[in-house]
Amino acid sequence: MLVDAHAHLLPRDYPADAPECFPRMEPIDGDTARTLLFGRTKFRARDAFFDAERRLEEMAKSGVDVEVLSPMPPLLRYDLPVADGLSLARHVNEFTGALCATAQTRFFGLGMVPLQDPEMAAKELASFSETGLHGVEIASNVLGSSIGDEKFLPFFAEAERLGLAVFVHAMPAATDRLPASAMGTYVVGLEGALAAASLISGGIAAKCPNLRISFSHAAGGFGLMVTRAQYFWSGTWNEEPPVPEKAIAHDDGPSPLDYARRFYYDSMVFDARALRYLIDLLGHDRLLAGSDFPAMPREEPAGRTLRSLALPEAALEDITWHNAFRFLGVDPPA
Repeated sequence: MLVDAHAHLLPRDYPADAPECFPRMEPIDGDTARTLLFGRTKFRARDAFFDAERRLEEMAKSGVDVEVLSPMPPLLRYDLPVADGLSLARHVNEFTGALCATAQTRFFGLGMVPLQDPEMAAKELASFSETGLHGVEIASNVLGSSIGDEKFLPFFAEAERLGLAVFVHAMPAATDRLPASAMGTYVVGLEGALAAASLISGGIAAKCPNLRISFSHAAGGFGLMVTRAQYFWSGTWNEEPPVPEKAIAHDDGPSPLDYARRFYYDSMVFDARALRYLIDLLGHDRLLAGSDFPAMPREEPAGRTLRSLALPEAALEDITWHNAFRFLGVDPPA
């Protein structure tokens, strides 16, 4: 079995009486695709984004058995007025639930919330059971604020209490340190790393020990940053037993790597060598197969690089499907 834990959807349409700040999906003459118009975003959305039958056909071509579906990241617009953000989230969540209901053993949905208001976002999570959603997608920052900021603790605590999975999708943030052309490449990697590091350094990982959370694109450069944090905590190299008197930032809690190994990470890092490192450092029980489909083409067949690593069968099965259901908190379908 192969579960694609990083796949996206878009609603086919939006209400005719929706606020002007809502997205629009315009038809394209002679094409089954539609054009997403949302602020400065103009994107040709192929029909697999919103048509369940087409998704299943594409899955069959690539050898994918199950998809974990989350909203296309441009929909995570935290700059909208809170009431409009809530209305948009509810529309997207209803569409996600309806699409997943067409094939309940093949599609597992993640919703969205207006995280610009953390308390409202936390309250909205209670409605997810009504639409059959198994978790929530959030961006790696909220209007420039780190998701590890204490103001987001009520949201994460409620997700933990309800047993909902949280998927953190790296979102480019404005920076004058790199050119605009780097937004989708290097900046995405920086964003993922900052998001994961902030949950540890800000204390949310400690306060929500049972939170099931995953990061797109393996949290960018986090896998190389966390080993430095481990050294500062332990005073030793190579994860040897800590020597507190030599450490720079030791405490009595779990180590940075202990926290990192509570998180999940999707495997979309585009290189077998990077995958080997992540498996060695974080464990095969922490990785999820992912593709960003249909925003990006899948590797053909899906999971080809993973299978090229000659991993033990149990480790490969963890990454290709067991871990996805653990992350979701559900039993695998028969």
